Amino acid sequence: MDAPLSPPLPGAVPPPPAGDDAAAAPISRIVAEVAATFPGERISLGEMAEAFGDRAFGLLILLLLLPSLLPGMASVFGTPMLLLGAQMGLGRRVPWFPAFMARQSIKRTDLLRLAGASSKWLGKIECYVRPRPGPFTTPFGDRLFGWLTVYVAIMLILPGPGTNGPPAFGNIVMALGLVEHDSRTIGWGIALTVLGCAFATAVLGALAWVGIKALGLVI
Repeated sequence: MDAPLSPPLPGAVPPPPAGDDAAAAPISRIVAEVAATFPGERISLGEMAEAFGDRAFGLLILLLLLPSLLPGMASVFGTPMLLLGAQMGLGRRVPWFPAFMARQSIKRTDLLRLAGASSKWLGKIECYVRPRPGPFTTPFGDRLFGWLTVYVAIMLILPGPGTNGPPAFGNIVMALGLVEHDSRTIGWGIALTVLGCAFATAVLGALAWVGIKALGLVI
């Protein structure tokens, strides 16, 4: 097994138990509990990875994706997402961040607000998500999830009108399935992600073509 992530910051309160109860808890509640666990003003990526335990990949990617649906926020969270996706694609079982990235943080109040705002619709989706082993809950499925997440992260980093939402939504569905070990939901998420990435790629390609044309580089 890979070495665990760098230890939490000094003075941090120990994370909530990661036993069977935590593994079965709704995602939205886990996010709120993690935010409430740390008394500091800010919570770092490293602390969240430790607190999320064996569901760290899915929950971290989910948390990074939710703000990316907002205009202007996608590029901020794209780089950590790209790193997490590449690690999954390479078969790593425990997420790792370089020290400078592990120290990147979000305000505790913002995380609580994010958990509260997303809990209603996340809860509705979670009603249909349950453990369903299948081809996408295997190591192959994890690697596929990882490389698709890398592609989504690139789409989020690159500027383009309307290119963030479609791939991000598909990746959110994939992440929900990953966290709950639901092969069917992951499969739906993969389909939505591929369609979203195809749309984003087409838009960015068209913009690049128009830009090149405008510069007179194409006859």
